[in-house]
Amino acid sequence: MAKLFRWLFRIVSGLLLFIVAGLAVVYWMASRSLPDYNATYEMAGLAGPVEIVRDNANVPHILAQNDADVFFGLGLVHAQDRLWQMMMLRRTVQGRLSEVFGERTVGIDELLRRLDLYGLAQSSVASMDAQTMEALNAYAAGVNAWLAQVNKGALGRGAPEFFIFSNAIAPWQPADSIAIGKLMALQMAGQLDYEVLLARASLLLPPERVRDIMPEVPGTGIAELPEYSSLFPDLPRYAETAPMPSGPLSPVNRWPLAGASNAWAAAPSRSATGSTLLANDPHLGFTAPSIWYLARLELQAGGVIGGTVPGIPTVLVGRSDDLGWGLTSSYADDQDVFIEKLNPDNPDEVLTPEGYKPLRTRQAVIRIKGAEPRTITLKWSENGPILPGSEFNLSAVTPPGHVAALAWSALEANDTSMIFGQKIMRAKTVEEAIAAGRYFVAPSQNLMLADKKTIALKTIGKLPRRNTRQQGQGRLPSPGWVADNRWLGVLNYEANPEFLSPVGGILGNTNNKIVDRPYPFNLSFNWGDSQRIQRWRKLMQSREVHTRDSFVEAQLDTVSFTARSLLPLVARDLWFTGQAAPEGTPERKRQRALKLLADWNGEMNEHMPEPLIYAAWMRALQDRLIRDELGPLARAFSHVEPLFIERVFRDIDGASLWCDVVQSERFEQCSEITRLALDDALLWLEEKYGGELEALRWGDAHVATQDHPVLGKLAFLKYIVNIRQSTSGGDNTLMRGRTGAQEPDPFLNVHGAGYRGVYDFADVDSSLFVISTGQSGHPLSRYYDDMSERWRRGEYIPMSLDIDLARAAAAGITRLVPAR
Repeated sequence: MAKLFRWLFRIVSGLLLFIVAGLAVVYWMASRSLPDYNATYEMAGLAGPVEIVRDNANVPHILAQNDADVFFGLGLVHAQDRLWQMMMLRRTVQGRLSEVFGERTVGIDELLRRLDLYGLAQSSVASMDAQTMEALNAYAAGVNAWLAQVNKGALGRGAPEFFIFSNAIAPWQPADSIAIGKLMALQMAGQLDYEVLLARASLLLPPERVRDIMPEVPGTGIAELPEYSSLFPDLPRYAETAPMPSGPLSPVNRWPLAGASNAWAAAPSRSATGSTLLANDPHLGFTAPSIWYLARLELQAGGVIGGTVPGIPTVLVGRSDDLGWGLTSSYADDQDVFIEKLNPDNPDEVLTPEGYKPLRTRQAVIRIKGAEPRTITLKWSENGPILPGSEFNLSAVTPPGHVAALAWSALEANDTSMIFGQKIMRAKTVEEAIAAGRYFVAPSQNLMLADKKTIALKTIGKLPRRNTRQQGQGRLPSPGWVADNRWLGVLNYEANPEFLSPVGGILGNTNNKIVDRPYPFNLSFNWGDSQRIQRWRKLMQSREVHTRDSFVEAQLDTVSFTARSLLPLVARDLWFTGQAAPEGTPERKRQRALKLLADWNGEMNEHMPEPLIYAAWMRALQDRLIRDELGPLARAFSHVEPLFIERVFRDIDGASLWCDVVQSERFEQCSEITRLALDDALLWLEEKYGGELEALRWGDAHVATQDHPVLGKLAFLKYIVNIRQSTSGGDNTLMRGRTGAQEPDPFLNVHGAGYRGVYDFADVDSSLFVISTGQSGHPLSRYYDDMSERWRRGEYIPMSLDIDLARAAAAGITRLVPAR
């Protein structure tokens, strides 16, 4: 027995030693790709020495004798810290993910091949001016110099992910940077999905009910649209399809999760210091690492500092000593779906105003890991690329014998958006920055500006010019063979909305409606916000003058205007009207919930129960209102629409009919549906979280999911690579934390401000910024998640161009010298 025990002890000990040794080897191999920030490298392609000073937050300050070498340095630091992320972005836009991930990404690759964003980027290289071409070439040289250094120094393949997946890396090219800009346009595009959903709803509901569930932001009315079924009589009167493919690697978002953001500025007349202020927090889907990377570039025109995107040689949001700039999604309608009629005798031809014409076609081969290559035929009509019915639920709105084509501003073969990036970094005044916006193509953005004297807002991006007789007015898919439906080019840049030196001294945008123009000169029918803007206006107008700290306070504000306005409306027949009920009964639990909400100020604080009760109630209420009318299509309306709830409970245009369950014989009242929805929510909360209502925490449900797109689902690695934190805020707070609205965790925080910046031109070096994760994309780096806790707590790091301050506590200084 003792002998057996000794052998078991030896076996177990051996296994443990083997496991420990294996883990040590894995750690050693993975840690080889951690860059040494205190190093000197000889590199070809440099005209002079480059110094990269990484401050104590690992923000690189790149100093050189000429601009080309500065961009060389930016390419190198991007590759040092985010090589895997850059390669994944490039593979995605090229439609080559399946070479690494196999069958599961074939659908993504097929869509990207059909859109041909990478081909359009390659064509756009010829449209660059000399200054931009110099930056793109130098940046690519910097990336490739680091790839060469990885191979030369056996630096762990550049990133630990390359030990698990293919480590074949092609040299970086200028077209790659342009293509990533186009990929971001796709990530922020929501009008296509909205247009198709509007058409699907139109097939089920009368026009007045469609206006309820997909309401326009209140304002001047417009002419009636035709019913979608009248445009295509052959379509069946139902709209259910298979769910749209999605996943962490997909660049396509449903319209509630398209781009969003906040930006505001104060002129000297509204600033306590007599200079200008600007705040900006762009919103995108959360990932680990963040899509944002902080950097300072010392150009010949002066230093610039702010947020960059790995792969792009531009400070997209940030400041110089003279100018600050921020971006918000404009929600301009720059996408239209055209239904093309196939020739019954030749499916490679579609009807045009001049008769049937052949589609332009090209073969493409998708290589798939572990499977045979797949050949697909790419097709284009005169209106744009043909998309399969499986994408964006297009099959539900496409009659038999027809196909769908997409017209989109980003499908531009002469995309000059990179020129805008170079010019705005060198602009000194808002006027120069506005002039630079002329070169920006897509995605359409609101450009918020502040120099030392004034502020401005300008919508940038090419906007389509539509015919006054277009049948769908850009909101519904239209017959592509009707001449009146086709785009007439683009609007003049001067026609884009512009606000310069406002009399009131304050400008702001939360993706809200900024102009009310009649069709066809309108910007959009589908705006990104109708709620946050109300809270922002109150905060701005509550002070005569503002400071950097008041702008920070507004950026971090978690009070929900929506909760404050909806609860008194929805609960008016429930508050203080019930009879006494014994403890432990549903009635008593309902009364306790109502009491909590009655005493609540609408603050979506992570430590409070009220936000979770409110959010669960509104979600259950909308589901009860729409489920009987929409059936399976109700799944597409997973986010609560405040304007819809308000229309129903104010009975605007008879909207209270939504409270009646159409399948029942009796007529249900809104107060009854409200009570039932509250009971649904309380039951769901008990099953999900258990315990007492008072012990619930919004933060337990509203967890920021900054997950690694590839490794974040693996059982063991997810605990290393994912960054998850409880957060305050919600769908409609200024500190926006957009929920995923999908079971089993509908309130996960999946989309928000990955970058926050506040710039004070009275003392520019007191400006602040932060990103939501850390600078490094390496999970073993101390800089992988070091900013995440600051971001969660609403803290920032200094945004200074003072190089001596950066040197004082530098995390490292990298020196690049020209190769002999």
